Amino acid sequence: MKELGIQHAEFYQKHLPLGATGRQLEAFRKLCAEYGVSARAWGVQRFSKDHAANQKIFAFAKEAGLKVLTADPDPDSFDSLDKCCEETGIAIAIHPHGPVGGGKLHRWFDADSILAAVSSHHRLIGSCLDTGHLIRSAQVGKKLDPADQIRKMGKRNFAVHLKDHDNATKEDVIFGKGVLDVPGVLKALVDVGFTEMVSIEYEAKPQDPTGDVRECVAIYNKAVKQLS
Repeated sequence: MKELGIQHAEFYQKHLPLGATGRQLEAFRKLCAEYGVSARAWGVQRFSKDHAANQKIFAFAKEAGLKVLTADPDPDSFDSLDKCCEETGIAIAIHPHGPVGGGKLHRWFDADSILAAVSSHHRLIGSCLDTGHLIRSAQVGKKLDPADQIRKMGKRNFAVHLKDHDNATKEDVIFGKGVLDVPGVLKALVDVGFTEMVSIEYEAKPQDPTGDVRECVAIYNKAVKQLS
């Protein structure tokens, strides 16, 4: 990440396990400091109506210095999440997963499904829209424009996973080789006053994605300059 000039990152269980000891968290913080990386977000985490269990997750997030938890919350979890967000100031960002098999879509697959659930809940409960999964929804006949989805979420955008996808091959690709309009997505984020982190997510070439991610970073930076 240091080589690519990345200063902020989102982590998940394999990077930093839920329930990490104080010693593990200290080692994690030192590693981030060594490479000049700020840990902003963590997930994707499931939440239920079990308030005590949810409190433990938020306590872990607070100790780790996180600002956002990307999430797949159960529909009956929101009363508990209201309290946790209020107590900690940490945001819940619901992550859509697009098609889940059998021609079906994930329960939180777009801005409308998320807004229907969160509009009456705490202001810190919103979305982490994943552009790749939004693009994938076209595979089951639900074409979604990532920029439009961002504008719908408005002030409830708390994180974004920036990913391009080729629906013909059903593979993640370097920005611009699928259908992702990076400048359009960033313009939408500016328009809604987004101030959190955009995560470049790239799942192809897991053994060594560095070269492809470097290309994605260059395309992202070029799009940022176009907006300035």
